[in-house]
Order: sequence, then C-alpha cells, then structure tokens
Amino acid sequence: MNQPSLKPPTVRAVDHAGGDEPPLAARSRRPDDLLRLLIGVLGIALLLIVAWGAHATTSGVEHDVSRTTTHTSRLLTGFLGRPANLALLLVPVVFAVERLIRRDGSRVPDGVLAAVLAHAVALGTGLWVTTYAPFAVHDALTRAAPDGGITDPVHGYAAPAVAFMTAVGMARRPRWRAVLWAVLALNAFAMLAGGYTTLSSVVLTLLIGWSVGCGTVYAVGSPNVQPTALSLPSALRRAGLAAVTARRLVDRPGSSPAERGRRYRVVREDGSPLDVTVVDREQQAQAFMHRAWRHLVMRPISERGSLQSLRQTMEQETLLAYAAVAAGARTPRLIGAYELGPDAVMLVHEHIEARTLDLLADEELDDTVLDGIWNQVRTLHARRIAHRRLTGDALLVDDSGAVHITELGHGEIAAGDILLRLDTAQLLTTLALRVGPERSVASATRILGPDAVAGSLPMLQPIALSRSTRATLRLLAKERREREHQELSRAVDAADEGPLEDTHEDDPLARIRRQVLLVRPQAAVAPARLERIRPRTLVTLVGGVTVASYLLSQLVTLDFGALVEQANWTWVVVALGFSALTYVAAAMSLLGFVPEKIPFGRTVLAQLASSFALAPAAVGGIALNTRFLQRNRVRPGFAVASVGASQLAGAVGHVVLLLAFGYVTGTQDTALLSPSSANLVIGGLLAVTVLMLAVAAVPRLRRFATTRVRALFSGVLPRLLDLLQRPTKLVTGFGGILLLNLSYIACLDASVRAFGHSLGFAPLAFAYLVGSAAGSAIPTPGGIGGVETALASALTLAGLPAATAFSAVLLHRLLTFWLPVLPGWIAFSHLVRKQLL
Repeated sequence: MNQPSLKPPTVRAVDHAGGDEPPLAARSRRPDDLLRLLIGVLGIALLLIVAWGAHATTSGVEHDVSRTTTHTSRLLTGFLGRPANLALLLVPVVFAVERLIRRDGSRVPDGVLAAVLAHAVALGTGLWVTTYAPFAVHDALTRAAPDGGITDPVHGYAAPAVAFMTAVGMARRPRWRAVLWAVLALNAFAMLAGGYTTLSSVVLTLLIGWSVGCGTVYAVGSPNVQPTALSLPSALRRAGLAAVTARRLVDRPGSSPAERGRRYRVVREDGSPLDVTVVDREQQAQAFMHRAWRHLVMRPISERGSLQSLRQTMEQETLLAYAAVAAGARTPRLIGAYELGPDAVMLVHEHIEARTLDLLADEELDDTVLDGIWNQVRTLHARRIAHRRLTGDALLVDDSGAVHITELGHGEIAAGDILLRLDTAQLLTTLALRVGPERSVASATRILGPDAVAGSLPMLQPIALSRSTRATLRLLAKERREREHQELSRAVDAADEGPLEDTHEDDPLARIRRQVLLVRPQAAVAPARLERIRPRTLVTLVGGVTVASYLLSQLVTLDFGALVEQANWTWVVVALGFSALTYVAAAMSLLGFVPEKIPFGRTVLAQLASSFALAPAAVGGIALNTRFLQRNRVRPGFAVASVGASQLAGAVGHVVLLLAFGYVTGTQDTALLSPSSANLVIGGLLAVTVLMLAVAAVPRLRRFATTRVRALFSGVLPRLLDLLQRPTKLVTGFGGILLLNLSYIACLDASVRAFGHSLGFAPLAFAYLVGSAAGSAIPTPGGIGGVETALASALTLAGLPAATAFSAVLLHRLLTFWLPVLPGWIAFSHLVRKQLL
C-alpha cells in the first residue's frame, strides 16, 4: 500500500523571530536542589543503617577519635570552644546583614525559614534517638557528657546555622565558603575534644542542616536571576559591543531552551544585528535529569561527561566554532563569549539572513539544498568534527540557497567513527521526515558515498537520535497506530466483501533502512549496542535480586535428599498428568477465540512450544501464538485480535475464579483469611489500587499504559462480537480457560499431597490464584522467583508448614515450568521445520 507522508504536522508552526520576551517567574525550582536533598536524605539513612548494623565498627571509630582528642589540652579546648560556638552563630548574622546592605537580601528570608525547620527536625530527631531508636544507634550518636548526663544526638544550634548558610547560598561565594568551613571545623574539633559529641553526631548534624536547607530552597524556589532582553544591551556595551536593543526569539515547537539556550536578536548603534545565545544555571538544571539519565543508560561512546559548568559550556562551543571555521564549514562567525555574572554566559555570533530547515516550504527543499547540507556535514567529518545535533533548527539556508550549520555546542572534536556515524543517522532521519526516505538516502549517497551511508545503518535506532526527533517519531507512531486501528475496524465491517490489503505501515526508520539496503544490499543492519542498560533490564534486575534472596534463604535450609525419600511418587505422577493437561486446555482456550479452522494437534504443540519461549509475563507465549495463527493463514490483524481476546478472557476468568474461591474460602474456618492474613491481602489490594491511581494521574504513564493495552486488545471487541454467532467456539474457549486454571490447581494440590499434607480445595485454589497473579507481576523470564515466592507465601498463610509449602511449590514449578522446556524445544523445532512458526 502507499506509505503516508512522514512530515510532522508542527514543523513550521512558528516564525523564526518572536516578539517581546515572556515575563520570567519570580522564583523557580531547580532539579539540582532536589537532587541535593535526595543525596542528603540518603546520607542520613546510610549513616543510621551503618550505626545500627555495624555497631562494632562505629564504636571502634568513636574510640579512636576519643583517644586522639584526649591528649588535647583542656585549656585549649575551653579556649577554642566558646569562640567557635559564638562564631557559628555570628557568621550567618553577619552574612545576612552584608547581603541586606548590598540590597541582595532576597534569599535571607529563605535562610531564616530553613533555620527554623532545621531546628524542628533536629529536636524531633533527638527525641527519636533518645526514646525510640535502637541501642546501637543511640550509642553511636551519644556519649556520657563531662558534666554529667548524655550529649545531644543532634546539635540544635549547629543544624540551623548550616541550613541557613545553605539556603542563602553562602557556599557559592568563595570567601564566605572558606569562613564557613573554618568555623564548622573549629566547632566540631572543640566539641569532639571536649567530649560533648560523637563523630556520628557531627556528621548527622551537618547532613540534617544541609538537607533541610536544600529542601527549603527547592520548596520555595530560588530567586530568578536570569538575564533578560533589558539587561543584555548594557552587558554587551561593557564587552565593547555598542548594542542598543535586544529582542527574544521564539523557540520553535518541540524545542527546549535548555537544549540550545535562550536566543536574542541584538541591534547595534550602526543598525547591524547580532545573534546572542544566553545559557544560565537555570537552563542547565532543566535538562540535568535528562542528561544524567542518558549518561547512565548510554554506553561510553564519547569522553564528554553529562555534567558541565557554565565556563566549560562556553569553552566547548567556542572551541567548536573556531574548529568548524578552520575546517571550511559555513557557520555564523563567533564574535565573542562573555560571562554574565556567576550564573550565566552569553555567546555572540554574527547574524546571517537565513531560515532554518524547519521553516522552508516543501517546494524549496530541492536537491541542491539537500546536497548542500550533506556537503557541510562532509566538511566537518573530514576534520573529525561531530555535530551531535543535526536537527532542522540547526541547519540554516540563506536566500542564495547556501547552507550554514549552527548549534555546535553539543559537538565533539577528534570524534571517533561511532560519533560520525551517529551524525549521519541523525541527518538521514531529519531529512527523511521532511522530504521522504528516498530523497534523503539518495542525496546522502551522492555526497558521502554508499559505504558511509550504509555504515550508519546500525545507528538508526531511536536512542541514538536527538530528543526532538524521538518526540516526532513517537507522534508519527501514534498516528500510525490510530490509522491501523481504523483500517482494522473497517476490515471487520467489510469482512464479507472479500480480502483486504495489509494495513501495516512501516515506521520511518524501517523505510530508511530499506532505502539504504537498495544501495548496499550486503550492508549490516543489526542495531549497534548503544545502551548500557535498559529500564526494563533494571527493573528485572531489582526484582530478580529481591526474590533470589528469599529463594536462597529457603533453599539453604532444604535437604533435597530427604525430600526425594519423603515424596510420594504416586502423587508426583498424578501432578505430572495434570501438568500435561494444561497444554490441552491452553489449546482449547486459544482456538475458542479463532473463528478460522486450525488443527487441534498443531495448536497443542504450539502451546508446548511456548514453554520454550521464556519471557516476562507470558510475552513469549503471546508472540508465539500470534505467529502461529498467521502461519495458519489467519490475517495479521485478526491473529492479534484473537490472541488479545484469549488473553482478555483469561484475565476475566482468573478474576472470576479468584472471587468465587475467595467467597467459598471466606465461609470456611481457614487460616488463609485470618485477621493478619486478611490485613496482608487488603494491604496488597490497596497497594495495587494506589499504583493504578498513580498511573492514571501521571499523563505520561497513562499514555504509556493505554497505548500498550490498545495495541494488544485493538480489534478484540469486533472479534468477540463475531464469535457470539458461534456459541460452540465460545464454549470451547471459556471451557479451556476453566480447565486450564483447574489443572494448575490440581497439579499444585497433588504436589502438596506428595509431601504428606493436604488442604481444602477452595483454600488451595484461592492461594494459587492469588500467588500466581502476584508472582507474575515480577518482570523476570517466566516469572522465575516471583511465582515461587508468592505461591510459597500464600500456601504458608493457608496453613501449611513453611518447609512443606516451599517443597510443594518447587515440585509444582518443576513439573509445569522447568520439565516442559526440553519437550517445548522439540515441539518448537518441529513447528519451525514445518514452517508453522
């Protein structure tokens, strides 16, 4: 079918020049303040954990410190102690007065608020330590005072002073920072030498003061000191540039000032314009979390770190601007780079009368312009300069058609091959979104050559592209899914009118790959490994470590030889039979939602083969069943809808059985629904409810969840309506779901009886349904670890001894999960050989 245009709908929504600068907020919350708060809280928690769990170590450290300071003269201690305490109180006052005299006291009220809050936190912490804290924590934070009694766990006068100094920003002024650290060190030494505190108490006091100060600054916001259009002309005149007016330029939709800085058009006295880019700490803080996350998950393909000071940012762009000019690339000449106080820098470029690529009309993007863009990139790459952000707003085209490259601040000099290939992949995508993959690849091939273009294929993946490009691709993917859903709905309505064409649309990156392969068919297309760690891998790792710790604690107590001797092998064989029956039931539950005729024997083999496809939350089974139906001449859209209908019916059946067995169990006198166990169940339900509400409340999570659910269950309702005309199919499907759950429950019951114990069928069924649902939530392959932990816990709550419950669950998982892997591999290989998978 004809592919739709890739052009994003908003690329030309805003003119390049804007009007008056929007008013800046009086205060702003900076993510780096939040990060400091989290680090402080983590430090406090770590200190308390060490004090509690490593009591011998902390006691040894305190003993060494006490022995070292014992030799200090009491006269010297007394001489230093009083001035140090007085200085700790006077320094904040002197600093506040100095700020007020200089008319820069906007943060003094914030410091007072932070001091009050820190005093309250210090008192609360001290009360907790002396009354409720474990002995080890109490012993680490207090000691016998020289004048009787015990010392304070947290010093109520030092924590407010530290919080005040943090909130007013004293640490950002070198001289005052030196005075601050000298006073703190002198006070801590005097207190330790005099025996009025412990080292752990000193550290805890500093952490509390610092954390409260950072938290206060984040809560109330920092005064906004960003330079504006009104302050730029005077700053430029001080730099020797006779500027008269400055006007803020409007950022195009989808771009962020944090990515490129705020842009201004400045007019000098002679009427000539200049382009000024301002970067300040506020803008750097806005993109801090994004840069830090990218630095964490991306492999080290560049030596540049994610954290840069303003001076480093200025020096980086200055160096790249001079390097680009030396290479022969057309780029606006850098006139100068200047500091705007301690919190901002500005870069001044000559003005070029040109428009960005995003603002050019489609008919203006002829082959001459495209070749000019690639020629500029080739010039940079010839000198090993990588741009790193070849998006539409970084490419300028003047009235003569000449191309100029801007936004060099993200680039790299002496770049490696990977960075150059990333540049090529980014520009291929940028141009493909405007003129289509065919013209983008053709132009790149003409200028760079087919080998250089083919070398970028492994880099054509979303994570390698810029932030704005990924946002455009997500928008296009959403529109593509909506079109496919509409086409599928029309196909269901017109199913009796004959076969319809495939409604699947390739994404833009796939279309670019296809065009490159037409030029170089032998090019490598496997994506390069650019991610250091994926979010799903991180979640899986955390979940796996958690459940593995529980499983290992249980396994080390088991005597497997005794288990083999104690097991009743008759019940083991019965359990094995019920395990085999689950594959017949799974085939019934699938075929009941497929109107087309599929051989039953093949379907049973496919369900057995799914035991070989280990994946989180049965994802492997879903993909395998979808592929199996397509190979049996079920159209792709209908195959997805049938599997989705089966999954939806299975989830509904699980909930119905859970409620039914829960009601029956509740009418019996069982330990599973005792008050304590009921509290656990209620707590779990509340946790799930809170999680669902959180997903529903956060727009990004809500869109993610609805997109995934819609992708799985699109077309399910029309499929179910079609099946209503075939009651036999529905009976087969829902009967298979019931048989599947009962077979698993019977297998677990036989596993319990194999070790000489038994439970009522209703409590055991309720325990299985709750445990299997909870365990499957752990995103490990096949629910490994999570299912075992949840089932063993549920059986223990139902009244089984913990050792028996764990042994029965291990046998159940051996028969239903591990043992079928080898037959599943044989079935999988057979179906692949017969081209049925």
